[in-house]
Amino acid sequence: MNDYSKSAVDESLVAELYSPLTIRRLFFTYAMNAIAFIFTVLALVPLLSILWEILARGITGIKPDIFIKAVIDQGFGNAILGTITMVSIGALLSIPTGIMTGIFLSEFSQTNSTTHLVRFIINILTGVPSIIVGIFAYGIIVLATKGFSAIAGGFALSVIMLPVIILTTEESLKLVPTSQRLASAALGGTRLQTTFRIVFTAALPGITTGALLAIARAAGETAPLIFTALFSLDWSAGLLNPTASLPVLIFNLYNDPDPQVNQLVWTTSIVLLCLILCVSLVSRLVIQQRRIK
Repeated sequence: MNDYSKSAVDESLVAELYSPLTIRRLFFTYAMNAIAFIFTVLALVPLLSILWEILARGITGIKPDIFIKAVIDQGFGNAILGTITMVSIGALLSIPTGIMTGIFLSEFSQTNSTTHLVRFIINILTGVPSIIVGIFAYGIIVLATKGFSAIAGGFALSVIMLPVIILTTEESLKLVPTSQRLASAALGGTRLQTTFRIVFTAALPGITTGALLAIARAAGETAPLIFTALFSLDWSAGLLNPTASLPVLIFNLYNDPDPQVNQLVWTTSIVLLCLILCVSLVSRLVIQQRRIK
């Protein structure tokens, strides 16, 4: 094909690219956009309905003093403190373990048979119902210590958080280009130096996002805490005593006939949603900062 025929083909392709769409293709495009819009609206209806119901019933009960009073005094300050305490315990147990496991799976044992077994167990663990995790923690901690406690609740939440952190850590490390590992090795970096100074640093935003998402999930769990931390109407006496939490407060007091208690339940739902929303927004900001960099 000579240069003249090539230029003619190129001009015809450019003309076809900028030519208006046919009526049939326009109709198909508009129809698909309309269908996608309709299904998006249908997907948002349940979410918006839940938010509207919670806000409509609970917004009138928001007062400054309910954040510093215990449940027994028509507040939920002790439940907020208990939720933060147990989620913090779960994070302290699961984040270091999950990150180190993810690093091992991604950087030090990619093809080992043990690695495949560990991945298989982690994948199973992600689908285990939370109530089963609660029974497991009950048998491990509560029966051993002969008492419900915040420690047991934090342990149950750490089991729920662990597979999320491991999987996100492993995937974040895999996204780091191999060229960075080779460049570090070429400069004389050891395997450990390359992993923790180069690869881990590059994957830190993704790892942080996974940890925050795991925390957001754990903050809304109810079943594990019923079996481990139980509940307390007053301020907890310590980490080895029954401890209140926001999800269990909603579960225990929802059917209470007292209008003030019922109002407290709906207001607690707003606070719990706001806590989870804040953690989710922080994770989104971390992702956005990663994209900018």
